[in-house]
Amino acid sequence: MANRIDSKTIDEIYNRTDIVEVVSEFVTLRKAGVNYKGLCPFHNEKTPSFVVSPSKGICHCFSCGKGGTAVHFLMEHEQMTYPEALRWLANKYGIRIEEKELKPEELEARGRRESLFIVNQWADEYFQDNLYNTADGKAYGLGYLRGRGLRDDIIKKFGLGYCLPQNDALSSTAIKLGYQEEYLIETGLCFKRDNGSLYDKYSGRVIFPVHNLSGKVVAFGGRTLSNDKKVAKYINSTESEIYHKSNELYGIHQAKKAITQQDRCYLVEGYMDVISMHQSGIENVVASSGTSLTEGQIRMLHRFTSNITVLYDGDSAGIHASLRGINMLLAEGMNIKVLLLPDGDDPDSFARKHNAEEYRAYIESYQEDFLTFKTRILQEDAHDDLQKRSQVVNDIIESIALIPDAVTRSVYLQESSRLLNIKEEVLIRQTANKRQQNEDEQIAQRKRREARQEESADSDAAEPIPEQQSPIYTDKSDNSNYKTESAIMKLIIRYGEQTIVEVPISPTEKAAVSLIEYILAEFKTNELQFSNPLYQKMWLDAVEHYQEEGFNAATHFTTNPDIEISKAAASMMIDNYQLSQWFKDNTIKPTSQKLVTIVPQLILKLKTQIVDKQLKELRQQISIANENSEEYKNLLTRFSLLVATKKKLAKEGGQTNISL
Repeated sequence: MANRIDSKTIDEIYNRTDIVEVVSEFVTLRKAGVNYKGLCPFHNEKTPSFVVSPSKGICHCFSCGKGGTAVHFLMEHEQMTYPEALRWLANKYGIRIEEKELKPEELEARGRRESLFIVNQWADEYFQDNLYNTADGKAYGLGYLRGRGLRDDIIKKFGLGYCLPQNDALSSTAIKLGYQEEYLIETGLCFKRDNGSLYDKYSGRVIFPVHNLSGKVVAFGGRTLSNDKKVAKYINSTESEIYHKSNELYGIHQAKKAITQQDRCYLVEGYMDVISMHQSGIENVVASSGTSLTEGQIRMLHRFTSNITVLYDGDSAGIHASLRGINMLLAEGMNIKVLLLPDGDDPDSFARKHNAEEYRAYIESYQEDFLTFKTRILQEDAHDDLQKRSQVVNDIIESIALIPDAVTRSVYLQESSRLLNIKEEVLIRQTANKRQQNEDEQIAQRKRREARQEESADSDAAEPIPEQQSPIYTDKSDNSNYKTESAIMKLIIRYGEQTIVEVPISPTEKAAVSLIEYILAEFKTNELQFSNPLYQKMWLDAVEHYQEEGFNAATHFTTNPDIEISKAAASMMIDNYQLSQWFKDNTIKPTSQKLVTIVPQLILKLKTQIVDKQLKELRQQISIANENSEEYKNLLTRFSLLVATKKKLAKEGGQTNISL
């Protein structure tokens, strides 16, 4: 596993990868012309700006700028390393990679985050092995799960397991296999006693692994089999570098495909609710695992659907507290239905009594729009109490004010007027006031945040700020040549191997000159290089490889093992590139005839910018030099030469000059 993946295998992975298929596992995409669009998974947005180009094999968010190839997407979204992303794709497409088993010293050498995943993966397999292959596991763990009516295929689908009752069974086995104590503790699998020994957290419990979107185990939940009321029924993993409960939903990995297909998600509370509904045939269901909904969880759901049905227990005491979650869903632009199950039933017990068809029929018959549900619940509490009835109206207004779409707000205001028996004009006015209050509060919060940032910046003023290398993330105003260099580099990436002109090498023969060869000749003749460090690195890489057989600039750069290079190239491949600045007819793609016009103009512009920059620096030096000094005379001489050079460049205009 520590072996490097050879270049031939990497090429096969890239060639076999369908970026639309990969991204669709994490984001719901809709066809948009030749491309696909969806909500960006890297920032919170309500209007899709994340574009996936199947022809180019890249994705890009036109709002936050993140994206790249399928490898870059996995690295950014799943926090994978470059080799991890390649292995993930190889596994998906059945591409064999020769790997050797990790030795303890190799495990230590791997990154901390990867080590946590490896430990969790081992623990997951260990728990499952206990369930099926130990006496205690079969008698207690498997006995409990089957006693709850779960089939073996469902138990395996969710990777359920069992932790042996001996309180050091897991830790002692892990240590013997070479897994480090610190990772066992950080993942929350073990505690450390005062005497230094390890204690298994989940001893004697049935185990529910928590998977992230890509299927990696990030945490565990453990249910006690004891009847002792002093023992916590469920215990869960503590937060770690790989697990933040506010960003995870139980069952999302198993449910994401069904959610996309049915364009709806059922939201429940617990592990068994999800598992039992799957067994009954309803797979588009996830759980918040007993915690209040968070913005991170809602954003994750919104990537797959805008339609949510929240299922509540028939006698749930937490309905009022859960109404806050409905408000958060509304603010995200979700369409919300609510279902209150019959008294005495929860999603788990109801699923065990009904098949999928019966369950769905019940949902369709009894689910309510959030407004009807909330109004009914609040009015039941208010009765004839005028103050409480006033509060009901304010609560409804607060919810409607959060809805981002004006048409949807209008529809809900009309319905609220009918349900509450209040004039619509009053509700409209109060809702407008509430939205203004919300907006004012957001502005105030932003100003407070900016003030804190300014204070932080002032306190750090004495510290040198490291220069950012990548132009993708730097302030473009820092580099006066940025736009020109960026345009040149885009042409190199997109058309580097293309012939732009043919030059005679004998009376009967001509030699084809590629775009890279032309630029190389110009750079050598004029001693030019890119001032941007990343572009210069990319250029040197191109010069090193452009003569290789079958060289394709776009493929070479976007699949480059140097992640900085490949990410920059992918970004440039998907950016809209306008020819109008360099060629009047921007309705036609740049053929060799157009490239031979554009490229010299760009290089001429780059030369001019370099001269202008040198002239500016010389002016500053001349202004402070002693007029009677030798230095002053030398500066004037250099200044005159540069002025003459600039005049010469101006005369050249846009003429094409091929010199090899």
